[in-house]
Amino acid sequence: MAIVETPANWQHTHVHAPHHGAPPGNTPGWTGYPERPHRHPWEIGLLVLVILSSVVLYLFAFATVLSGGHSLLWLSILATPVVLYLLRGLTYGRQRANGVKMSPTQFPEGYWLVVEAAQRFGLSEVPDAYVVLGNGQINAFASGHGFRRYVVVYSDLFEIGGQARDPEALAFVIGHEVGHIAAGHASYWRQLSQLAMKIPFLGQALSRSMEYTADNHGYALRPSGARRTIGVLSAGKYLLRSVDFDGMADRAGSETGFFVWLANMLSSHPVNTWRASALRNRAVAGSLFFRPKQPAPTAPPPPWAAPENAARMR
Repeated sequence: MAIVETPANWQHTHVHAPHHGAPPGNTPGWTGYPERPHRHPWEIGLLVLVILSSVVLYLFAFATVLSGGHSLLWLSILATPVVLYLLRGLTYGRQRANGVKMSPTQFPEGYWLVVEAAQRFGLSEVPDAYVVLGNGQINAFASGHGFRRYVVVYSDLFEIGGQARDPEALAFVIGHEVGHIAAGHASYWRQLSQLAMKIPFLGQALSRSMEYTADNHGYALRPSGARRTIGVLSAGKYLLRSVDFDGMADRAGSETGFFVWLANMLSSHPVNTWRASALRNRAVAGSLFFRPKQPAPTAPPPPWAAPENAARMR
């Protein structure tokens, strides 16, 4: 999503979805939905830093090559626009050649979720969507080539949509991936400007902010799928219902130490405990650098306010 990981770092990891291939019909706008998706407040600032760093790298590579420094490193940086274009085209071609394209008759439950998400997020076109062989990997991503945008869901992750598991979690995953597209994360020009994503800490921080943005879209589409999605990411497609979501979110504040912090800082996606905390506490943005502050526990009502005592007082 991508919810888990993205190929080569170039692509990108509520209401009831139509079932059994039925089209969504005249779906309402945002009325009745808990929230509109919002961008993580740190994303644009971090993006600006990455773009500025990328411009410096491009200019330095250009100046070095002009001065006669024809090392492979600087030449590869200058070749990035062409290489990125080719990689995006090749990745899209592989999905078209090998993937199972979702449609009203092929994986219809996934197809109508993509349609629903595109409508909810105001996309002018419905992205293509493919199911590909997962071979045990839990993964999904969104990307594009030219003017086309598309979503890929690995078969193992798609299996969570089975009625025996949790269709709402699949809806959250698809909302997350379409959210990457709606937020502009799959744009060629945006990815081209993110050459400096390889800078330690800076690139990972931007990536985590983008994942929180996509999670906000997934939550806006299907809040009821957020808990089970954390279950999938933490324990897999078969044990997702055994995961205590609130326990995971609570541990975001209790799991402390330098290496816990470092594990998050070096990750392109928020660690699962912090991610669960952000999905549970919608009043604050997901934490990027420091462990989330847990909301103060609600004090129990005084004894005299209990219903039975109130009745006696009357």
